[in-house]
Amino acid sequence: MADGAALLHMTKVAYGAQSLDEVRGWFAARGETVQLTTRYLPKRHAEMIGGSLYWIFKHQLVARSEILGFEDAPDGRVHIVIAGTLIEVEPRPRRAHQGWRYLAAEDAPADLGAGMSGEALPGHIAGELARLGLV
Repeated sequence: MADGAALLHMTKVAYGAQSLDEVRGWFAARGETVQLTTRYLPKRHAEMIGGSLYWIFKHQLVARSEILGFEDAPDGRVHIVIAGTLIEVEPRPRRAHQGWRYLAAEDAPADLGAGMSGEALPGHIAGELARLGLV
């Protein structure tokens, strides 16, 4: 960003996914960009362009996609335009939520390096830790 401010990210649940491989498949079947529809334009949308949308699967941040921009959708909603590339990150516990939420740059997990595999907590353990407010 021109003023040197840190990028802002967002999180979203990979709703309906039965496995991380299924999430990977969603992106493999898409083009260079993907449009996700949301009801309202985020108030801080300008801070998120160039940031990432982090995907939550089984109560953990597991991957991200770069946020390219926001566009008006024909039905009065808004498209979040993201890169069609899924970048896996170090798994980090995160409670599930509806819609999307902001994520500060300092709270974002690091990308996994080439050939690395993230060993995530089993979903039931991550879910129980989240329920107890420990993650």
